[in-house]
Formats: sequence, C-alpha cells, structure tokens
Amino acid sequence: MIELTSITKKYMMGSTEVDVLKGVDLKIESGEFVSIMGPSGSGKSTLMNIIGCLDRPTGGSYILNGTRVDEMSEDELARVRNTNIGFVFQTFNLLPRESATENVELPLLYSGVREPRALAVEALKEVGLGHRLDHRPNELSGGERQRVAIARAIVLNPPIILGDEPTGNLDSRTGAEIMAILKELNAKGTTLVIVTHDPSIAAHSQRAITIKDGLITSGAN
Repeated sequence: MIELTSITKKYMMGSTEVDVLKGVDLKIESGEFVSIMGPSGSGKSTLMNIIGCLDRPTGGSYILNGTRVDEMSEDELARVRNTNIGFVFQTFNLLPRESATENVELPLLYSGVREPRALAVEALKEVGLGHRLDHRPNELSGGERQRVAIARAIVLNPPIILGDEPTGNLDSRTGAEIMAILKELNAKGTTLVIVTHDPSIAAHSQRAITIKDGLITSGAN
C-alpha cells in the first residue's frame, strides 16, 4: 500500500541546505499498524508529512495504492489526501467556535456529501461521543477533543490513518483510551501509522520503525 524508495528531503534554512531525509526505503502493507520513533530532529515528522501527501520529497519515489503520488499536481494530491488518508494530530486542530459535529463535518463538506451531519453523528457515536454532539472544544476534555479529531479522521472511511503524537497532550489513562480506539480501527482493517516518542505507545504497534539523522536504522522491513 505504501512504498517509499530512496526518499530524500532537503530544506533551505537561510543560505544553508539541510538534509532532513537522506534516502529512506520503507514499505507498509495494507492493514498494518506501524509506529515511527526517533529523537527530535531525526526526520520522523517530515517522513510522516510525506507519507500523508502534505509535503513532497526532494528525490525518490512514493507509490500509494499502486499509484505514484510524488509527481502529482497539488489538486491531485488534495484528492488523494481527502479520499485515502485521515489525520490525527497532537494538538487536535479543531475549530474552536464550531461544535463537535461541525468539526467532524468539515471533510464531508469538501467532498460534496449530501447529508454530512448524519455521517458526522455516526462517526462521533463510533468513538463514544454521541452525548457530546453540540459541545464546542472548550467544553470538552482533552481526551474528548482527541476523540472528535479521530471521528473527523474516519468520517470518510479512509484506508489509512496517520497520527502525529496522538497521545502527546494526554495523561496516561486517557492516552490508553485513545490507543484502544485506534487499535480497534486497525483491527477492522485500517492501516495505522503513528509518530510517537513514547515506547509504551509504540509497543501497541505491530512494527516499530526507528529513524535517526534522516535514515531508518531499524524496522524498515
């Protein structure tokens, strides 16, 4: 499903060119649960952004579901993101003035779905928030906000969920509850890839990948 070959990524910082990824080879099969670990500055978030089609590699190739995506236009990449990938972030990324239901509806509005509210409500019920449909983010706990974010990620039934430190702002008990939801999604066939600095979170995955200085040092295959 996900196949990265010789992926490099360079950034310009002022007049200095910085090599963030230095030739990454990685395959993730459909239905796998993979964690990506590494120290700050190792390139793990850049790698996640490339997998999520949020950023383009400088070199190498990226094949997603049999289609090469690194050469796509911005509009084509946007369609790939909307139909194939759901995102869950450490900071939730919810709109503060919108209700839980309205936040979950957002991907549906971009997709032209006719009855977005019904699907949003269904997704919120799936993550245990059927009683919080009209609450705004400031009326929800951190764990509840992350559940809203997960509902938003799954509302279009994407085959892939990417999580960037999805438990990073949560206490250990709430983090365990969020991991239980993500593992249940994976058990139903969703491919799950998470970036984490926490070994106890990575222990939930089927395979842990370690990246250091822009190179995968373990777990690539």
